[in-house]
Amino acid sequence: MEITLFSLLNGLVYGLLLFMLSSGLTLIFSMMGVLNFAHASFYMLGAYFAYSISAKIGFWPGLVIAPLLVAVLGVLVERYGLRYVHKAGHVAELVFTFGLAFLLEEIVAFIWGKENVGYAGPAVMDAPLFTLFNINFPIYKAFMLLVSLAIFAFLLIMLTKSRVGLIIQAAITHPHTTATLGHNVPLVFMLVFGVGTGLAGLAGVIAGPVMGTYPGMAVDLGSIVFVVVVIGGLGSLVGAFLASLLIGFIQTFAIALDVGMQDLLDWMGLSFGWDHWLSDLWAIKLPQVGPLLPYLLLVLVLIFRPTGLLGKRET
Repeated sequence: MEITLFSLLNGLVYGLLLFMLSSGLTLIFSMMGVLNFAHASFYMLGAYFAYSISAKIGFWPGLVIAPLLVAVLGVLVERYGLRYVHKAGHVAELVFTFGLAFLLEEIVAFIWGKENVGYAGPAVMDAPLFTLFNINFPIYKAFMLLVSLAIFAFLLIMLTKSRVGLIIQAAITHPHTTATLGHNVPLVFMLVFGVGTGLAGLAGVIAGPVMGTYPGMAVDLGSIVFVVVVIGGLGSLVGAFLASLLIGFIQTFAIALDVGMQDLLDWMGLSFGWDHWLSDLWAIKLPQVGPLLPYLLLVLVLIFRPTGLLGKRET
């Protein structure tokens, strides 16, 4: 019972963290049609900016200032880099953002070093929110949950109910008509890219104390974010939310459930000797293949539903 309960809670926390990171990428793609390979690097910058700021003036100012700094950097990248590359097509965009990801990682390693830095959350949030089965659930994880849900609600309302959302939707489908009506479409694109990268920075600020702050953190989460976006459906915010939760639960339960192929064979009533040519397969445990399960799910989704769970764009 306790394994199931805390796997659900940890899966929810990890899934919503993935959503915080993937929501910005989804927003950028739905608006601009750009798959930003450097997106996870802005997540890394958010964590490092917050680390430096929190060391001077505390965690809470860093929570506000660091995402804003990342958003400003994202605006500059779009205005003076991606806007010109965008004219050359998607391949040029991918090469540009791919190179930018490597550049940002090297800059971070040069400034802050290649080792983990001691970025920690506020001490008051280290206390347990509640205790079940002698296991504590810290206040900080509940804080992560609330921030993630607030971001989802804000983006959903902004894109579907507000005037800003209507302008964004119009700029996606009819950019020339939107410009004729007096709206500065390039400025809208630039601001959306800034908001998307700022959301990635916010995810880094919040996740850094839990997941660790180090130069390779962008690489570790970069690929899984694209898995989330593709499974949810390119450009679908709700799809990204559902896919994030699904992957979060899959990975946490895979780690928590210490079962293997031998247990499956016993359940099916089958028996094979250890001298069988597939004997190595019987020794595989679910936690060993847990990191591969999201990619297996990605393959299945691309086979049976190429547009993703709720996507409208072809992948």
